[in-house]
Amino acid sequence: MMNIAGLGRLAAATVLLSGLAFGSAVKAQEASEEQLKASRAAIDAIGATAQFDNILPGLAERLKAGLIQDSPNYQDIISSTVDAQALALAPRRGDLEKEAALTYAKTFTVDELKAIADFYNSDVGKKLLRDGPVASRETAKAADIWAQGISRDLEKQSNAELSKVIKAPPPATDSPAAPAPAPAAQQ
Repeated sequence: MMNIAGLGRLAAATVLLSGLAFGSAVKAQEASEEQLKASRAAIDAIGATAQFDNILPGLAERLKAGLIQDSPNYQDIISSTVDAQALALAPRRGDLEKEAALTYAKTFTVDELKAIADFYNSDVGKKLLRDGPVASRETAKAADIWAQGISRDLEKQSNAELSKVIKAPPPATDSPAAPAPAPAAQQ
């Protein structure tokens, strides 16, 4: 059992460590205005937060659907109320932009952020953003087809080489299975 003095020392140590941790967290989150400005430009150029644009409208639609299911006679008032509340919360989207800017500012230097913004604001950068996902999907499809061919050839060639050493016929992987013998007719 801990005595009162020991409990006091533990509490004091906890407060001290919490203060140090909190102070470090606050210091780590500091970014210069130049860093934040460059960060916002890079975020805008790459559309880093665009994927979050539908969060609030999606949440509002889900809430409306649930409330309307519970009280279908109040559909109009539910829709108008939830829409009004969602619009009232819309300015908080800026909080996400600030957090994203801070994250990018802590991750990249000002020069790197400027280079990112310059590239993605260029015609080539815009094309990469527009057509890159399609190219990535097509590359993934090509990799799947390639992997299937490599797997087939690896198995076939390994079995052929191993059959020389093991002296057993390799398992038939490319030919269809032989039909099962017909059951003997009963008499």
